[in-house]
Amino acid sequence: MKLQDPNSKQILIQRLRRIEGQVRGVQSMVEQERDCQEILQQLAAIRSAAQGASLAFLEQYISDCLLENSEASDREQRERLAQELVALLGKAP
Repeated sequence: MKLQDPNSKQILIQRLRRIEGQVRGVQSMVEQERDCQEILQQLAAIRSAAQGASLAFLEQYISDCLLENSEASDREQRERLAQELVALLGKAP
C-alpha cells in the first residue's frame, strides 16, 4: 500500500530531511565533544520530531491505506489490516 496524497508525501519527506539534519548536527556535537546536556537536549528534540513524523504518517496511512482501501470490503481483510496496524504500533517506542 502507498500514500495516495502527493502533498502528504512531500511533507513527510521534508520532516524526515529535517530529522536527518538534526542527527547530523548531533554527530557533529559528539565529535566536537560538546556538553552532554546540550547533546541530550538535541537527542530529545530528534525523538520528538521522529514521533511527530510517525504520527503524521500514521494518520495518512489510516486514511489512505485502511479507510480508503477498496480491498478492505470484507471483514477478514479489515481484520488483517487492523492487525497490521497493531503490529506497526507495537514496534514504536
